[in-house]
Amino acid sequence: MLIPVDEVRLAERLIAHDTSGPAGLAVAMDFVAGWLEGRGADLTRRDLGDREVLIARAGSGPVRIIFNGHLDVVPGHLRQFAPRIEGDRLIGRGAYDMKAALAAMMIATSDLAGAPPVGVQVELVIVPDEERTQPGANATEMLVDQGLRADFVICGEPTDMQVGVQAKGVMVLEVVVEGRAAHGSTPWLGENAIIRALEVYRRLESLPFTGAATPLFARPSVNLGRIAGGDAVNKVPDACTLHVDIRYLPGQDPEEILRQARDVGAASVEVMIARPPAATDPSHPLVTALVETASRHDESSTSVGRDGASDAVAFLEVGVPAVEFGPRGAGHHGPDEYVDIPSLLGYRRALGEFATAAGALAPAVARVREEGVPA
Repeated sequence: MLIPVDEVRLAERLIAHDTSGPAGLAVAMDFVAGWLEGRGADLTRRDLGDREVLIARAGSGPVRIIFNGHLDVVPGHLRQFAPRIEGDRLIGRGAYDMKAALAAMMIATSDLAGAPPVGVQVELVIVPDEERTQPGANATEMLVDQGLRADFVICGEPTDMQVGVQAKGVMVLEVVVEGRAAHGSTPWLGENAIIRALEVYRRLESLPFTGAATPLFARPSVNLGRIAGGDAVNKVPDACTLHVDIRYLPGQDPEEILRQARDVGAASVEVMIARPPAATDPSHPLVTALVETASRHDESSTSVGRDGASDAVAFLEVGVPAVEFGPRGAGHHGPDEYVDIPSLLGYRRALGEFATAAGALAPAVARVREEGVPA
């Protein structure tokens, strides 16, 4: 087996940082900045209030490509931040989503800085909060609001070497369900809000919008992410709050989904977080170039739809084509998350080869930029 040692070692270093919180992120950002600067990258560190982003540049030319990566991860157990290798798998929190991809992007950007491709500028944009679940803009959205633009964006999300041209939209709901309090010894005299909330959730799971399908998606998804109710064990709870993560399909109307959700019998249903679906034209010349390049390293590569959301949406909302593209693996956000080691070298090479191909496509990209349609 040919093991991409550089990618594995760098990914291990990244995984070892617990970047699920601000303290670990600050240390990891310093490490990444030092690594890039130590390899001659043209690096900018930008403060966005309580967050910092890194932007490394390589090359110059009329075609501008962004590699978009995030350093943050969802929380994990302590053992998940001790990376380990089992066979062809590098296991650890963030291995698949997306520290191994970020490691490959860092090395690819370093490679391109040392041997710049003709006609293309590559920017590696590293953000600390793609996994953010709080209301408000994340760092990529802030950068786009401040004018960050490109001809094409690759978000290094987990895609198994496929090119994600569509992704589900996000609607996170706060659902409040009311009951009636009573003594815990006489529950029949009250109405348990937690039990009622579970019934409400079952109705949410089977709303009409959940039966939709498209050529790239079998169904939308509904997930109960958090539930909180009751303030004393000897009392029938009179209120319960659910946080429900709805992922809907391109073409579905979020207002209609919200209308259906508000008919399930809850006291209130409010939107906490909303992101529209992602959709990039699969015939765009840079999409087809990326698919062709990826296919040289993984014969199954093609354009696909992706279940999860990503920062691609921020770019798409201002008319910048963006896709998801990452190495093989499985288990993101789970206990045994891993990335497939042999795919990492192919992924890194595909990024570099794509940058070279993008420079050669400058006339076609210019026509797309001017006309707004594929050349």
